[in-house]
Amino acid sequence: MPAFAKTHKDVYNVPCSVLWPAVKDTLRNSGKYGIISIENTEMTASYNIGGTLGGKRTNTVLLNGKENSCEMQLQTAYSGLEHNDAGNFKKRVDESLAKLQGAQGSPSTNATSEAAASEGSASQPAPQAAEPAKPAPPNN
Repeated sequence: MPAFAKTHKDVYNVPCSVLWPAVKDTLRNSGKYGIISIENTEMTASYNIGGTLGGKRTNTVLLNGKENSCEMQLQTAYSGLEHNDAGNFKKRVDESLAKLQGAQGSPSTNATSEAAASEGSASQPAPQAAEPAKPAPPNN
């Protein structure tokens, strides 16, 4: 039987000013979410996920600063056997954070989860930049 309206909490070892762009990037660019609202001042967003087969669900994410870290709270409208909205969203935020930090040259960070155990709760380090490819010699 599915559980309704659950709050998942994950703490990131970065300030919310660093995490918030990763949250917005996830919502805007993953192709998985329909944005209902984004409030930059309060660092909150509401969005839809899902479709006809799994049912459309509305979730909310908010960030709370805690000294040198940031707590991401994800309020999910539904979490059951077929859906792991919180775990999937967190994974996408982790990937976006690593991508954005890699673009800025910052080290990646880890997050700790206070929700039920989820796989891959730590961010993966950004891959090292490869050397530029050398052009192939001309075929004469």
